[in-house]
Amino acid sequence: MKKALVFWGGWDGHEPQLTSKRFASYLREEGFAVELSDKLDVFADLEMLMDLDMIVACWTMGEIEHDYVVNISKAVGSGVGLAGCHGGMCDSFRNNTEWQFITGGQWISHPGGDGVEYMVNICHGSSPITIGIDDFMVKSEHYYLHIDPAIEVLATTLFPHPDVPYYHVSNKPVAMPVAWTKYWGNGRVYYTSLGHHDDVFEGAEAALLMKRGMLWAAEGKEYAIKNALTTARFESEAKMY
Repeated sequence: MKKALVFWGGWDGHEPQLTSKRFASYLREEGFAVELSDKLDVFADLEMLMDLDMIVACWTMGEIEHDYVVNISKAVGSGVGLAGCHGGMCDSFRNNTEWQFITGGQWISHPGGDGVEYMVNICHGSSPITIGIDDFMVKSEHYYLHIDPAIEVLATTLFPHPDVPYYHVSNKPVAMPVAWTKYWGNGRVYYTSLGHHDDVFEGAEAALLMKRGMLWAAEGKEYAIKNALTTARFESEAKMY
């Protein structure tokens, strides 16, 4: 049986307890054994982390011991999947750049605040995550992020929004990523900027993107084992911590 850890906490406005329970239920429906934790101290146990198939982040605007991020880096690098949404993953730890390197991006603004209605444009390509999903509208925070250029973009949204005047409108239009995948060593990482509140995932498209993203990320460990992938080629870089 595959194992997952869902950790939640930080700013209550993102409803981390609700989103963590929702994501845990998605995984249990797929046969995962799921542990939920509202303590970051869980990341002190590297051996436990290495035994997982999946880590799901639901923590916003917190502070984390750097040694804990090193343990997460090692676990994900070995093949353990990492997934999350909105500020629960890409605004978890603003002061830890290694966390941001692992996840692929960092929130910087949401012009217009909550309640902005915008289009999510699906990028159809080689990823199984987006198959059969069409463009869809959401009404939520419209996330502007700093991103890793190495990510594989699965969905975008257009900035600037026609109804939201702010200083960024003086620039050219940009297609801002809404969902992406990337790799960290042998591990798979999935993120979607949707999910300001838990009820965003009552939308069929948003829910499907999150479910598929988590499952895709969780397949990385099995792939690494089957293909005898080790972390040896990453270990010299690990000395940079």
